[in-house]
Amino acid sequence: MENLDAVLKKHKLTKDEYENILNILGREPNMLEIGIFSSMWSEHCSYKSSKKYLNGFPTKAPWVIQGPGENAGVIDVGDGMAAVFKMESHNHPSFIEPYQGAATGVGGILRDVFTMGARPVANMNSLRFGNVTNNDDISHHQRYLVRGVVAGIGGYGNCMGVPTIGGETFFDESYNGNILVNAFTLGLAKSDEIFYGRAEGIGNPVVLCGFKNGS
Repeated sequence: MENLDAVLKKHKLTKDEYENILNILGREPNMLEIGIFSSMWSEHCSYKSSKKYLNGFPTKAPWVIQGPGENAGVIDVGDGMAAVFKMESHNHPSFIEPYQGAATGVGGILRDVFTMGARPVANMNSLRFGNVTNNDDISHHQRYLVRGVVAGIGGYGNCMGVPTIGGETFFDESYNGNILVNAFTLGLAKSDEIFYGRAEGIGNPVVLCGFKNGS
């Protein structure tokens, strides 16, 4: 492959990750395959930097129907019912475009919950913003971010008819450079009617669609 360093930089892959791709495929990948690996191994999809911390949480118990690895987690809550839930961060998208960043963060986890066969019933959020108290450009921009994020969270949830029942918001100058927007959705489903996102069989077609940013 010509100019491998440039290709890896463009797709935000390290040389170690490229070596892993070679081991998985047993050959050099083509550009389409590199794009697929880049998307699936991105921070947005695979939480590269935080995975080692997330792996420290317990994920197995008699009441856990589905742990990590599916669109959402599933817990048996008794009487043939299950709680289906998902939490996700949309930090930098919300910093770049607060309304759409926050709205699509909420929309993504609503999607992940109802694709498991559940009905979303409640949203929550945990937000972190920078300093909003000064009369300077930073505080003006932070107030703009607050307004946009709150409107985006409420707008998407309201359109779907799913209420936001709680949340928390903190302000500190350490978040001036990048805010945190964490969204949570809870759904309900029958415990024996959970849908899984699995496809099996050699020769099935694969369709990859979306924007260059991986969304």
